[in-house]
Amino acid sequence: MSFPLIHHPGYTIDLPSNHPFPMAKFRVLRGQLGMEPAGHRAHWLTPVPVIEDDLRRVHTRDYLSVFLNGKLDDAAQRRSGFRWSEELVERTRLEVGGTLLTVEAALEYGLACNTAGGTHHAQANAASGYCLLNDLAVAAAYALAKRWVKRILIVDLDVHQGDGTALIFRDDDRVFTFSMHGAENFPARKQQSDLDVPLPRGTGDDDYLATLNAHLPKLLDQIAPNLVIYDAGVDVHADDRLGHLALSDWGLARRDDYVIRRCRDAGIPVAAVIGGGYDRDLAALADRHAQLHRAAYQYWLEKH
Repeated sequence: MSFPLIHHPGYTIDLPSNHPFPMAKFRVLRGQLGMEPAGHRAHWLTPVPVIEDDLRRVHTRDYLSVFLNGKLDDAAQRRSGFRWSEELVERTRLEVGGTLLTVEAALEYGLACNTAGGTHHAQANAASGYCLLNDLAVAAAYALAKRWVKRILIVDLDVHQGDGTALIFRDDDRVFTFSMHGAENFPARKQQSDLDVPLPRGTGDDDYLATLNAHLPKLLDQIAPNLVIYDAGVDVHADDRLGHLALSDWGLARRDDYVIRRCRDAGIPVAAVIGGGYDRDLAALADRHAQLHRAAYQYWLEKH
């Protein structure tokens, strides 16, 4: 078995040219990976859209009804960051389906990466911050419902707090939510994860990596998860326009390598998604996201 990567061309849809969300990054990332060993030696898996029954474990029936059927009011659409369309619904269901497939592949092979995912602001009954359905939560609930695992650790290293995921699992001790994020960043009203580590504006490579090292090994020991779902947002990068932290390309690569090695060396499967990233330079942004897949591929090569 080659290294499993998950992608669908439908991750990218057309948006207005002035839209702030870099929707084309998923297509550019796939192209970037296709020129590298991590991509052209991978086993590419193609997801299908998540079905509504799997969404209902996490999202309310009322919210799914208005979102799937185009009944979101203007305020809800503004909060989501997108104007509703059937194409947007299909794209969102594909992205969640991709994270479900990533979890399934990770549990079978030990490690798998999506080329999208990380929609951690979506709550049970509402969209928020470019997140319409919470793929991390849906995938975690799916693995638990299938009885593939008993305990999940969500490692959310996106620069924004995983507020939606924290709310969804606040009363579920089978899922531990760990969010390391910019203290002054979105959302303005933070929720309570099982462990929140807020970082000051301008945090750079050394302090960031030291903070991660101070927490992740202890969590792996204490929680003993059967699965880690890793949100590898690159909006912690110094050049990201929404991040306000100061990681370099080197720091991103070290971070992703560290998370993967720590978890896999402990025998814990890792399902990774790319999370946020908002640079207008799509080539630079895709290259940052590709650090995750390179780190995973390098580990895979060493162990196979």
